[in-house]
Amino acid sequence: MSIDLSQFHGVFFEESFEGLEIMESELLDLDFKNPGEEEINKIFRAAHSIKGGSGSFGFNEITSFTHVLETLLDEVRSGKHQLTQNEVNLLLTSVDCLRDMLSAARDKTEVDEAHVLSIQTDLEKALGQTPTDKKEDDSSSDSEDSSGTGWQIKFIPHHNLFQTGNDPLRMFRELEEFGEIITTVKLDNLPPFDKYDMEECYLSWDLTLTTDVNEDSIREVFEWVEDECDLTITKISSNNESNVTTTEDETIKEVEQTEDRRSGDRRKTDRRGSSGSESSSIRVNIDKIDSLINMVGELVITQSMLGQFGEDFDIKNIDKLNDGLKQLERNTRELQENVMQIRMLPISFSFNRFPRLVHDLGSKLNKKIELKLSGESTELDKTVMEKIGDPLVHLVRNSIDHGIEMPEARVAAGKSETGTIHLNAYHEGGNIVIDIEDDGAGLNRERILKKAIERGIVKEGEMLSDNKINELIFHAGFSTAEVVSDVSGRGVGMDVVKRNIHDLGGVVEVKSDEGKGSTFTIRLPLTLAILDGQLIRVGSQTYIVPLISIIESLQMKSESTKSIAGDAEVYCLREDYIPILRLHSVFNVSCDSTSLDNGLLVVVEAEGQKVGLFVDDLLAQQQVVIKSLETNYKKIEGISGATILGDGTVAMILDVSSLINLYREHADYDALSAINNRAA
Repeated sequence: MSIDLSQFHGVFFEESFEGLEIMESELLDLDFKNPGEEEINKIFRAAHSIKGGSGSFGFNEITSFTHVLETLLDEVRSGKHQLTQNEVNLLLTSVDCLRDMLSAARDKTEVDEAHVLSIQTDLEKALGQTPTDKKEDDSSSDSEDSSGTGWQIKFIPHHNLFQTGNDPLRMFRELEEFGEIITTVKLDNLPPFDKYDMEECYLSWDLTLTTDVNEDSIREVFEWVEDECDLTITKISSNNESNVTTTEDETIKEVEQTEDRRSGDRRKTDRRGSSGSESSSIRVNIDKIDSLINMVGELVITQSMLGQFGEDFDIKNIDKLNDGLKQLERNTRELQENVMQIRMLPISFSFNRFPRLVHDLGSKLNKKIELKLSGESTELDKTVMEKIGDPLVHLVRNSIDHGIEMPEARVAAGKSETGTIHLNAYHEGGNIVIDIEDDGAGLNRERILKKAIERGIVKEGEMLSDNKINELIFHAGFSTAEVVSDVSGRGVGMDVVKRNIHDLGGVVEVKSDEGKGSTFTIRLPLTLAILDGQLIRVGSQTYIVPLISIIESLQMKSESTKSIAGDAEVYCLREDYIPILRLHSVFNVSCDSTSLDNGLLVVVEAEGQKVGLFVDDLLAQQQVVIKSLETNYKKIEGISGATILGDGTVAMILDVSSLINLYREHADYDALSAINNRAA
């Protein structure tokens, strides 16, 4: 019986990337002078699992590399080797190398073999070994292990071997690469035909392997099944004497059992971040599944109750029917919320990449930086999680490079020589808010304004508020760096941050106190699938405005309506001039009235700019399921998506930021800015 092991590759890669995250996290916190036993065991266990899994699935290069890494870790945990800071850095580099090798194996691409060999050589040097190529390693052994002519192997699989995705035939083929093999199958435990279970393994084998390879090389072939079999390896010496070796490394087994008890639910769900690809699977807490099953049960009961009315309906039962429909509405809403909870993951999955980033980049720039994380358990949708990673990286790198000063500069300014970057996540008003705060030098507004005038972004003599000056750093190509480096200076990054966050339906703001630090605040919807919206009507068309964008809705007064520069119309609202955008003109649809007198204005805001949407009527507020217009049709300016309403009609969801850009393109925006600046 042969099992296609490729069906298990996805789980292997996912768990391997999780193991690398554990290794990286523990190495960053490791006190190399006095490493804790628990920390070293965690690192060792993660490497051991990757090694075993890669060997089982035939990823021999990964197995070979991890074997050297595991050997070094084994010597550290046994007290035979004292780590140095350089060796900790080497181990971190090895984690990166393994990540590249796993990604290449998963994506079926080539890996940089020279780079892998270089790091493996460094690991061997740390072990005090003379670096050799793989063939020499496989055929070499100490005099005690290789003095014989071969090995006698007794392999008795447990009945559940096939159910774990393992295949003895594949292991025997690997042994054939070492030398001549004679295989004898034993049928002693084979049951009667009527009791035979195809998923059970009833066979065992005696194997004679003629080879010069050492025992460790043979044991590696069976390593992934060591808990699913009884294995005895006997050396066949030249004088026909046999020495029976132990079936398992008891120390490794003890560590694995301890880790199984300790970790419990340590394994995490989605691993995107460092692996460099979006995960196609997600692990869900069993409580969420139980809640979902209960809700489905409630829905079935309600459906059964409503079904009875259809069999023999009586007008006298109209009140009961209404009650049933209300119950169905409650069940549907709760079911929707429970399903959405399945996709909710703690933001720690995005935060976990930053200790390494801060460690490496801080060392590269010779800066001392402490990273603080809070709110890691705050949950948001998996899709949002996958897309917020890059903007967060840009902002943290910006804080490290531009924000935190050099140690001597901090001391001269009366600060601690160690700077602090604080990542904090929390829920607020149905959104998730992420703050990236540093205690660095803050934004130099004079320098920013000077650079903006040089680039023509701001006109000479134009008066801007502090917030407006801060927002200039989000312009494409804008940079105040004096020197272009591989970290910063090319003016790319902050505009990408703003664009990516906008694509997620969120906003980014910056506050800064010169000499004391800066705070970047990101506000995002918890999910991209459902939107809280305000339904508006323009003529016969219904549109939806995201509630997060709405400031207020009001009945217009004719005396507050003004025209500037010919076609541009504004509304004076508490000494602030709000540009008026006629939706019927934008989308070329008919409307009830074109007169602004006593009309309805929905004031919305995006990217720090307000605009008033002139509409015919305000309808209900409701949650809507977002359907991508770009995926199903094409991108439309001013529209972010569509939804299907309760009556079956399609309503377009407005993209407020895009609408504001439309206004800027077709109206005298500079004239309006001048009016508002004079009013301020």
